[in-house]
Amino acid sequence: MKILLVSQVFPPRTGGSGRWLWELYRRLPGGNTMVEVIAGATVRSAEFDRSASLPIARMPLDFASWGISSVSSGLQYGRTFVSLKHLAARSKADVIHCGKLLPEGLLALMVKAWRRTPFCCFVHGEELALARTTRELTYLSKKVLRHAEMIVANSRHSKGLLTDAWEVPEDKIAVLHPGVDTRTFVPRPMSDQARDRLGWSNHRVVLTVGALQNRKGQDMMIRALPTIRARCSDVLYAVVGEGWERNRLEHLASQCGVADIVQFRGTPDDDGLIECYQQCDVFALPNRQVGWDFEGFGIALIEAQACGRPVIAGRSGGAPETVLPEESGLVASCETPDAVAEAAITLLDAPERRARMGETARRWAVEQFDWNVLVPQASSLFGASVRPS
Repeated sequence: MKILLVSQVFPPRTGGSGRWLWELYRRLPGGNTMVEVIAGATVRSAEFDRSASLPIARMPLDFASWGISSVSSGLQYGRTFVSLKHLAARSKADVIHCGKLLPEGLLALMVKAWRRTPFCCFVHGEELALARTTRELTYLSKKVLRHAEMIVANSRHSKGLLTDAWEVPEDKIAVLHPGVDTRTFVPRPMSDQARDRLGWSNHRVVLTVGALQNRKGQDMMIRALPTIRARCSDVLYAVVGEGWERNRLEHLASQCGVADIVQFRGTPDDDGLIECYQQCDVFALPNRQVGWDFEGFGIALIEAQACGRPVIAGRSGGAPETVLPEESGLVASCETPDAVAEAAITLLDAPERRARMGETARRWAVEQFDWNVLVPQASSLFGASVRPS
């Protein structure tokens, strides 16, 4: 079977969905399964592609609009389709896998109309809510969902959206969680040297990893810090990630009088990221729904648990599915700073409980989200998705 994966978001571009696809498809067993990738063009892609274990072609997939009603977006879809159909014909793919419904799924639908190649689409959750913001995006998304051979949902929450709000037949949807390499994301003992290097000496550290955007909840944690500091005077909040909210979050920390205990670390390399997970005391992704936007899953939550850290997840979107509640972490409504503060204080004030939860978190990640568990599931699903001609 020959799979052609088409994804706008793909390494080296940052983004959980693209990283998930790369980690999954590069691990699919060879033999009867071959994979080629068409990914969005981005800076430093040539260096990444040279060392990649899969053949990767790049094309512009950043669309100003996912709709087709304007002249400019219609022309962009047309130009991209022409390029994609040539690549699809050259690859002789049996099936096209799409990183999301728009624009990739719509482009694959055009290819299907041209040469009858079936296609499957991944659904991450938040794009379904975005599609509901206009009639055009709703119509196009429904059309892609109707003609796809299979929809791969990243969580049970996303599957529920598809069946309830989009009326997709349940037997057309498969749930496949993102995964983590538990041989790379591993626990390490607390190290005075490492914590000193990170600037974390003599602190109890709450860590958040994720793009700086409202739904991730960094702002709610900052608002909770005055209450947390009243109970845990040595608390430090470390924020890993970049995004358009950086200036607002820095200003918010100053307004709340906690700028001295908020550390913005930017985006480290993989080794630096793992060290942050390993050396923090608590990992928090206090996510919530903001307008149409919500957390579809929360890959950082399973990475932190693989490193043996107890976690706090918001009770929103697919994030609760990453946690074994009260055993590997806490699930809290993160709509208010009071709830965030209560969850953080509960764990920061209980070192023995944190240690027990961390051990459970590690086992949970290995048993549920390791690639050795998920790749066979994916291989079976993808094989079943190609119907005999």
